[in-house]
Amino acid sequence: SEQNIVNVSKDLEKLRLGKRYGRGKTESGLTHECGVFGCIAVGDWPTTLEISQIICWGLVALQHRGQESAGIVTSEGKCVKSFNVCKGMGLINNIFDDQAISRLRGNLGIGHTRYSTSAASEEVNCQPFVVHTAHGALAVAHNGELVNCDSLRKMVLGRGVGLSTHSDSELITQALCLNPPEDESNGPDWPARIKHLMQLAPLSYSLVIMLRDKIYAVRDPYGNRPLCLGKILPVNEPLDGDCDDSREAEGWVVSSESCGFLSIGAQYVREVFPGEIIEMTKEGIKTINIVGRPPDKNQAFCIFEYVYFARNDSIFEGQMVYAVRLQCGRQLAIEHPVEADIVSSVPESGTAAAHGFSRQSGISFAEVLCKNRYVGRSFIQPSNRLRQLAVAKKFGALGENVRGKRIILIDDSIVRGNTIGPIIKLLRNAGAKEVHIRIASPPLLFPCYMGINIPTREELIANKLTPKELAQHVGADTLQYLSVEGLTKAVKWDIKTKSPTKIGHCTACLTGEYPGGVPVQLEW
Repeated sequence: SEQNIVNVSKDLEKLRLGKRYGRGKTESGLTHECGVFGCIAVGDWPTTLEISQIICWGLVALQHRGQESAGIVTSEGKCVKSFNVCKGMGLINNIFDDQAISRLRGNLGIGHTRYSTSAASEEVNCQPFVVHTAHGALAVAHNGELVNCDSLRKMVLGRGVGLSTHSDSELITQALCLNPPEDESNGPDWPARIKHLMQLAPLSYSLVIMLRDKIYAVRDPYGNRPLCLGKILPVNEPLDGDCDDSREAEGWVVSSESCGFLSIGAQYVREVFPGEIIEMTKEGIKTINIVGRPPDKNQAFCIFEYVYFARNDSIFEGQMVYAVRLQCGRQLAIEHPVEADIVSSVPESGTAAAHGFSRQSGISFAEVLCKNRYVGRSFIQPSNRLRQLAVAKKFGALGENVRGKRIILIDDSIVRGNTIGPIIKLLRNAGAKEVHIRIASPPLLFPCYMGINIPTREELIANKLTPKELAQHVGADTLQYLSVEGLTKAVKWDIKTKSPTKIGHCTACLTGEYPGGVPVQLEW
């Protein structure tokens, strides 16, 4: 019932506030936890591939997934005791200069770029995490957030293992070091340990796990967080078209998104399947196991990857993110038409959907906002005046396109509602006759506890105001959202796999229906 959903939401907020106390707050918008990347050379070692540089470039392509900290860990494949490590706070290009890259020698490595959701923004929480076990060094990079972290933390601490941070990722690393239920008479059985972890914690993660001479790529059984494979080909080989197994690989990469593959000379192969454990060695890659989910549960890929987080040129479920956003715009025009002179967008988040709206409605697209690319994130400001100026300084209005015009302005989402009001005021000051806001996603109503920093229920503006009230509040003539059904329809419009048992999307932040149930907060 609706009341049960409200009670569930309140319980989740208490849980999230306790777990995430002290992390950085942003003044508007959403933030994703992080991006992971791994690379291994194929054939004889030492390799001629610049592994650390490839990982660095791969992380640069994932920078939109996290801007607080980053790290790279490499292995030469010989020493079981230690890895080469470089981690730090800030943007990737500021952390990994030529000197740092030269020290990261190796034939394989993993990397991570982070925005904190489950621990504070401090250097101690930078990933990948490295631990030294009785069987050698182990490095782990994690994207997501464990639904049952409380019970897993209690289990790990109960086994006598100390934890130095509140990060889920350290918890995963230490849990892997615990012996699985099966006997290990011939040394550590890492696939069995990974499988055991996945059974203990079914949601939510994509992992890259590095040992001395191999990498394991792991995706949770619900497929909630993205992870895909790429094949590094010789420099002169074409990278377009479907992956051809007959073409010999120089190396393999695994990444949260495929958007950086072309820039590192890699061809997109496929997504890691939900529950799949892939072993990557110098001989190649192979599937070790696929851990299932309960038979009554569907796949639950985060639908907001399409709406907000992923880069336009990434591929999910056989379709490009840009094409889905374009279709969201078309669907939005079908559901909420309005008479106007031009269609435009809040750059660059709403641009693809705005083009879709324009094509469907027949109203021409024109830019009305010019974005200042050198303004950083708008943090919480002490006064309403400063908050509005912090948003307005990001944009300038293109007066000739705006003056006397009825404008349909498309954005991808509204979270707290702090951003759109100053933008509308900017357009009106530039002479806009009417401003109609259209949002290419449904109202955000519920918090997320699977790796996305969606605020508490009280902070979400859609829980306070109806679309009509919100339009009045922000100064728009009208404001409408895409429906949940419309978003789902747009996402599935060109999806390659039509089988309902093989596709499914998490809409918990829109509907309150959480794929793995509600986490239980333990008192201990």
